[in-house]
Amino acid sequence: MNSHRSDSEAPAAEPELVNLASATTAVVRGIVPMADLRNFFDSSFSALARTIEAQRITMLSPAFGLYHGSPGQTLDLEVGFVTDRAVQPEAGVVVGSLPGGRVARLTHIGSFDGLGSSWERLHSWMRLRGLAAGEDRWETYVTQPSPDMDPRDLRTELNWPVAD
Repeated sequence: MNSHRSDSEAPAAEPELVNLASATTAVVRGIVPMADLRNFFDSSFSALARTIEAQRITMLSPAFGLYHGSPGQTLDLEVGFVTDRAVQPEAGVVVGSLPGGRVARLTHIGSFDGLGSSWERLHSWMRLRGLAAGEDRWETYVTQPSPDMDPRDLRTELNWPVAD
């Protein structure tokens, strides 16, 4: 078996099951056409930064995107951060939460373009183990993207709650 890989290939991370506590979040919610997703994230992060700073709230996680239901022409989502306490609603920023319990997790390595296939891989892994996938799922953006970075350096944690 050949263990060589090209520089364009990311090493494969293995899915795992983790138990998480629920978490309070500060989020911006929206139902967004796929074509407007990037703009929604950008404007949401600006509003979140202003509100969190003004209210002296501490962010306890990297940014995340929580997706409700299955994607289609639009996405029903929340963009935000885990916080040390509830935010006071302001400028579109509201209180949210990430669910606790059993979660199937996979770390996607590389460009956001490959997220769809990583979600499919995680879902297949869950089905093979007889784990029912919850309605909602979220991505935690472990590596903050920047215009001058190599997309192969991005790390995105995919989290899919297990339905009981």
